[in-house]
Amino acid sequence: MLIDLLSSQFFQRALIGGLLIGITAPLMGMFLVLRRLSMIGDTLAHVTIAGVALGFLINVYPLAVGLIFALIGSIAVEKLRKSYKTYAELSIAVIMSGGVALASLFFTLGMSFNANVTSYFFGSIYTLAPVDLYVIGGVTVIVIGFMLVFYKEMFLLTFDEDAAAVNGLPVRWLNIAMTVLTALVISAAIKIVGALLVSALLTIPVAISLLMARSFKRAIIVSVFISELAVIVGLLVAGVWNLAPGATIVLFLILVLIVTMLVRRGVKV
Repeated sequence: MLIDLLSSQFFQRALIGGLLIGITAPLMGMFLVLRRLSMIGDTLAHVTIAGVALGFLINVYPLAVGLIFALIGSIAVEKLRKSYKTYAELSIAVIMSGGVALASLFFTLGMSFNANVTSYFFGSIYTLAPVDLYVIGGVTVIVIGFMLVFYKEMFLLTFDEDAAAVNGLPVRWLNIAMTVLTALVISAAIKIVGALLVSALLTIPVAISLLMARSFKRAIIVSVFISELAVIVGLLVAGVWNLAPGATIVLFLILVLIVTMLVRRGVKV
């Protein structure tokens, strides 16, 4: 059964898509977590769902419309975050509320496609089409390319935004770029793990790596490794026992986090 599963095209597409997101999600998640913006994942996921619902409503490729909505939402978050510096989390709450409201509106306007949109809430990695892989692959290339070029700038921005501004870095544009890249990753990941679980892929591998690694670079490497491992194990478990793949991926990550915390507690004792 396992051999048949591995040789099937739908599983191979799912594995490729999952592995690609397994690189980009923790890569962006590391910067978001350290900047205390981890909840932005949930916010942009809800905005993306609104775009997906509109895509079904107007009969346009849903993931493309969701991507546009996510980009608009990411820029709006950054604008509001600058307006409410002391209460930066307000930007996340406002945009999330707007995303939920728009999604609800589009649901009521297109009752016939609600079942299709629901699959984006929980993920439908086994239904990835070649065009979905092209989108995910394109997002992966963009994110990795940006991080390779602007790694030092992003590192300084993450740990000391004021120092980055003093050193003449384009802080505003780097912040916008980070939120836009996050939007790209989330919109691409939604069909894999679903809107309700996408933030887990951004944050849990990072949470594990921060417990295990002693340097920033090593933490990034560990988070990506854990994420890739979760994708492989989660997909295999889901395929063999006919379970929801998004759920098995996230539950495996939580299991690894619990084990890591117990091991660290044991070491300290």
